[in-house]
Amino acid sequence: MEEQELKKLISKYNLGIATPDERVLIENWYDELNGAEILKSDKELKGMKQDTYAALQTYIGTTQPKQYPAQNNKIITLTYVKWIAAAVLLSISITFYYYRQHSAQNATALALNDIAPGGNKAILTLADGSKLVLDDSKNGKLATQGKTVVQKTGSGMLSYLSATLGTGSNTTEVTYNTITTPRGGQYHVTLPDGTQVWLNAASSLKFPTAFNGKERDVELSGEAYFEVVKNKAMPFHVVSAGQNIEVLGTHFDVNGYQDEASLNTTLLEGSVKITKGALSAMLRPGQQSSISNNEINAAIKVSEANDIDEVTAWKDGKFHFNDTDIKTVMRQLSRWYDVDIEYEGKIEADDVFTGTFSRGMTLAKALKVLEFSGVNFKIEGRKIIVK
Repeated sequence: MEEQELKKLISKYNLGIATPDERVLIENWYDELNGAEILKSDKELKGMKQDTYAALQTYIGTTQPKQYPAQNNKIITLTYVKWIAAAVLLSISITFYYYRQHSAQNATALALNDIAPGGNKAILTLADGSKLVLDDSKNGKLATQGKTVVQKTGSGMLSYLSATLGTGSNTTEVTYNTITTPRGGQYHVTLPDGTQVWLNAASSLKFPTAFNGKERDVELSGEAYFEVVKNKAMPFHVVSAGQNIEVLGTHFDVNGYQDEASLNTTLLEGSVKITKGALSAMLRPGQQSSISNNEINAAIKVSEANDIDEVTAWKDGKFHFNDTDIKTVMRQLSRWYDVDIEYEGKIEADDVFTGTFSRGMTLAKALKVLEFSGVNFKIEGRKIIVK
């Protein structure tokens, strides 16, 4: 990289306008040099690093590089330009050496205990309590619920065709179905009004087999992405973990997992009203509401969503992380690969990961990607040990 190009890149970083890839490039250059924990147990590699430091210090005419600011307030001055440029070569040598010496053994161990990714798996509970395992069911008509026909229309796709759609009639008895995904499962449902729902792993959705009356009400546990059909005469309501989301027609994601720090609703299109108890808030596109799972009578906090792609990537078959802490990352892997997580040693708050990879990867391949964060893993049966 030419010096002028590097100056431009660092300027963008300091102004906060660098792309995620550019930020990762700059920060990885520094982090590979500046006391990375993975180097401390390897005397040969540590010696190589010290020799390179000495050469770099001679090159730029200084005895010590300036203290790097805290992660959340990183500023890189132009005095580092030549130092960072030289760091490119060191970064390459460190990465090659470390993974050649240490990663081969770990990759073999992970591969021997590999686990397949999740897929289209769900159980449908009908109004009479009978259950259908959808991943074992053939395409076509599965059941009739009142005046509604339930069909499996393809792999991972369920559709409800209602004869009373939009009539607002109260004459038909309301019956409910529940679709439940296990850990390692996902499913796509078309509700009787045409609303599309993508259900993430370890989640469930309870809904009427026909929408009658003046409202369309569903109950969610876990996470789902909704594309709601507009009907001003029949507002759509999602009840999840004690909150009520009211919409007319919109696209939004609800993350109501109880093992997460907060209940989050992220709006992509339209508008929604969030209500919990006596509290309420309106969201506009690009905003996210957050309600703590650890506080009684927690407030509804509204902010701009940091990264919409991180919220919705699961629906598109991807993991997408943006400075996401390792424990949050591992909870997502736990649900998708149906594994338990155990931690050995102390996991630091600044152990974070940025990157995107397919949910179609096997567990071993996914963990190899995550090892770039400096954290190591071991698979024992259906348990991941993080160390």
